[in-house]
Amino acid sequence: MAATPQNPAAAAPRRKVSRHRGEGQWAAGHFTPLNGNEQFKKDDDGLNVRTRIETIYSKRGFDSIDPNDLRGRMRWWGLYTQRKPGIDGGKTAVLAPEELDDSYFMLRVRIDGGALTTAQLRVIGEISQEFARGTADITDRQNIQYHWIRIEDVPTIWERLESVGLSTTEACGDTPRVILGSPVAGIAADEIIDGTPAVEEIHRRIIGNKDFSNLPRKFKSAVSGSPLLDVAHEINDIAFVGVQHPEHGPGFDLWVGGGLSTNPKLGVRLGAWVPLDEVPDVYEGVISIFRDYGYRRLRNRARLKFLVADWGAEKFRRVLEDEYLGGRKLIDGPAPEQPVQRWRDHVGVHRQRDGLFYVGFAPRVGRVDGATLTKIADLAEAHGSGRVRTTVEQKMIVLDVSEDQVDALVEGLEALDLTARPSSFRRGTMACTGIEYCKLAIVETKARGASLIDELERRIPEFDEPITINLNGCPNACARIQVADIGLKGQLVVDADGEQVEGYQVHLGGALGLEAGFGRKVRGLKVTSQELPDYIERVLKRFQDERADGERFAAWAARASEEALS
Repeated sequence: MAATPQNPAAAAPRRKVSRHRGEGQWAAGHFTPLNGNEQFKKDDDGLNVRTRIETIYSKRGFDSIDPNDLRGRMRWWGLYTQRKPGIDGGKTAVLAPEELDDSYFMLRVRIDGGALTTAQLRVIGEISQEFARGTADITDRQNIQYHWIRIEDVPTIWERLESVGLSTTEACGDTPRVILGSPVAGIAADEIIDGTPAVEEIHRRIIGNKDFSNLPRKFKSAVSGSPLLDVAHEINDIAFVGVQHPEHGPGFDLWVGGGLSTNPKLGVRLGAWVPLDEVPDVYEGVISIFRDYGYRRLRNRARLKFLVADWGAEKFRRVLEDEYLGGRKLIDGPAPEQPVQRWRDHVGVHRQRDGLFYVGFAPRVGRVDGATLTKIADLAEAHGSGRVRTTVEQKMIVLDVSEDQVDALVEGLEALDLTARPSSFRRGTMACTGIEYCKLAIVETKARGASLIDELERRIPEFDEPITINLNGCPNACARIQVADIGLKGQLVVDADGEQVEGYQVHLGGALGLEAGFGRKVRGLKVTSQELPDYIERVLKRFQDERADGERFAAWAARASEEALS
């Protein structure tokens, strides 16, 4: 029988025809959930789980928690189950979630812009001591993370936090996460523009708003008017970077589509200048594009960076203007200027625009504790005005210190092992949570990073060049390994005796700033945890011997031989 328009099947064997589902983009009409995460979000908004936590789970205990709440919706309120103690890294990818889950939680307190009062910091410290076994880590996204949290205590913790204006709302989950901001917004003498009003208005409009509580995946944001480019704008989904327009004055340069993890991409400029009062509208437009056009079929392609890579900056800007800003065209604007300083963490003593001083100091790899936080609050009140900040480099800052109080504050901090005059190693070493608590981790990071600082300070005490050493417990890059001078990705490696041990794959020469890049991996270069101090000492001494005048480590690593980097 010949094929005809009425009988196309005669031309070939019959095949099952299925409806093309695309990437699960809502704007294309694809609303049917294509994976389990999309299904549980459709079944019930993650924000709704709070009522169940308060009325059911906190009263009936851990075993009463529905699995889709436990490993899904509870993240909308900053809660992740932590890793069960004693499970080695070789089992991370082997065990089922319920085998990795402990009956305790990590709880993340969101601190938009890194801005805290001493009253808030004191409450954070008190909660740590009362409910979290003293734990309180400063993250590289300006938050504070607790561990050992019992579900029974969560309502009380929320009540305490909210009594001083803090929350855990959308600190995790497929949501608009914390809005990074310059920790010296409104006070730095060299600031281009203060982004604080925009951060506050974005928070008011977006956070806890169910129009934006079901995104394809997490959405990371940053707003800073500092010329130091101090919020890692290149690796956020959206970033507003302070610039001076030659005609319109101070405003923000708009970046979209940055992110790291296993498929890192640097953000791209849209070439648009945004005045301060329009930042919340543009933010809402960009997050709406992500919600509507973002890829929801595969979790590993569900970040905004993949959509931006496919569309390009020109199409993204056109869709933003035409579909989400009512046809209003954005003003073309300049790119940020290259920072004049290599460090962007605000550590040290610096004069404010009002003549007072701010003092930035360095904990070890962001690890502090509740008792220390309350003592920092006491010091800040005694020597400052009651304002403190967290930074995106796991550091802290005390604001508003008069000149005659600076030395006393610095001495008080030193007594807590919190130095405002850190070595390059203490200042530049960062570590994620690691295997101690994280279910994704393969190796230890926090203790390893702290001991590495001590070893390098002992071995190379004269080294004073800016250097970043970032340790990550798995490939997901929470500690930004691809953009560090020395990035260490945790994995199991084979030692000289043929035994499988904790170790790291090495990334070299990454950087942020206007010379941002992901550096290089030397073929086969992996080091065990025990070999790490020897390896870094060796590489840094070669850098000292071979560098040109003023040459940064990243530039040297880009041109150095593999032998020199091994």
